[in-house]
Amino acid sequence: MTPPAATVATRRSASARRSAVRRRRGMLALGGVALAVLVGVLVAPLFQKAIRELSLPLQYQAVIRQQAAAKHLDPALIAAVIYAESKFDPRTSRAGAEGLMQLLPQTAAYLATRSGGTGFSPNDLATPEVNIAYGSYYLRYLIDHYGGQVMPALAAYNAGVTNVDRWLAESRVDAHAFVITDVPYPETRAYVERVLRAQSDYRRTYARQLGYE
Repeated sequence: MTPPAATVATRRSASARRSAVRRRRGMLALGGVALAVLVGVLVAPLFQKAIRELSLPLQYQAVIRQQAAAKHLDPALIAAVIYAESKFDPRTSRAGAEGLMQLLPQTAAYLATRSGGTGFSPNDLATPEVNIAYGSYYLRYLIDHYGGQVMPALAAYNAGVTNVDRWLAESRVDAHAFVITDVPYPETRAYVERVLRAQSDYRRTYARQLGYE
């Protein structure tokens, strides 16, 4: 028996409505996927940057930029030394080194005299501006001592000038030919590599804050 025309029309209408609902659901699903992709594209770089900034902290960037300009240093290098020494958490080490750039009071006193400072007190090393100024001065002094070469200067910052001078003499090379394998101390080798890696990371992560842009 043939169903009445009204019944057929009703069935067709219901089928059309179901199809329309399925289409709308499909469009909503596609829209949701597209929105999720868009949010991911926009948020992922910000999330990655936030993670990098947590794992690679930076503070006192204005002081770092000022000292870099005054001492003719790469600001990222100063930041990298601070990161390797203290991770921007000023404290006194077991060896007695103090502040952001972990300077020994006797070293800082010598630097204060050499740089024309007066009335130095070890307590001054707790002041970030003073600590970064002395640490940057020492870093510049070491780089100049080794003919402009950063690698032996970093090794000396960690292990001392006397040790690095001895290594150079024993290797019978000058500072320009100094390579990481000339460092016999595993701790100092790791330190130099960590600073150089952090220097590159700081340039990339904080280009604006450190004055590259």
